[in-house]
Amino acid sequence: MSTTVTYENWRSISGTFPIEDETKGARAVLEWAYNSYSKNQIVYASSFGAEAIVLIDLIQQVEPHAHIVFLDTGLHFLETYDVIDKIEARFPSLRIERKQPAITLEDQAAQYGSALWKREPNKCCELRKVIPLRETLVTKQAWISGLRREQSPNRANTEFINRDEKFKNVKICPLIHWTWDDVWSHIRKNDLPYNILHDQQYPSIGCFPCTQQVLADGDSRAGRWAGSSKTECGLHTR
Repeated sequence: MSTTVTYENWRSISGTFPIEDETKGARAVLEWAYNSYSKNQIVYASSFGAEAIVLIDLIQQVEPHAHIVFLDTGLHFLETYDVIDKIEARFPSLRIERKQPAITLEDQAAQYGSALWKREPNKCCELRKVIPLRETLVTKQAWISGLRREQSPNRANTEFINRDEKFKNVKICPLIHWTWDDVWSHIRKNDLPYNILHDQQYPSIGCFPCTQQVLADGDSRAGRWAGSSKTECGLHTR
């Protein structure tokens, strides 16, 4: 196993990957990641959106028994659960964990009131996504994310390897140089299953109460928490 990245050398390592290959550096980053960390030290936190399908396909080529966690808020579209089932059938060696919050939707409503996502979406995301991921990462040294630079201004400066202040470990983002067209070219070329909501103008798919169709060109995350200033669930913010 190669030397594990530390907070002192993460930035220098991030700039060493070639980006001229077919995967724009993604395959090289994943090979480095699974050589630097054992499969028990690293996890891919997957949304099972379009970028996620690409990453899962690349990950299984590098580490067929990789650990993948899906933050199952209990509020996802049925189509999202359907694509998870299809991916499990396509890549049965992968270990896909459906991580649920400790607090049920019923208990959340009793404690915080019904439809918390409408009144305090940040609190809902904290309870149903941030805390479950933090629990997952307690035993991990690094995690993989499908962030792309073109997704939004908040993600424009993402590096291949990032110091994660929120979870106090290393966040690896292999797809930073990929475009939306790159993502779909890979899916179609490899005949990968994907969430059919993407065909209905949902570029970014989260929980159903907080996700809308995007009917105009622009930020691919415009359909998330539409009508509010919120743009992130909290996994990628300090």
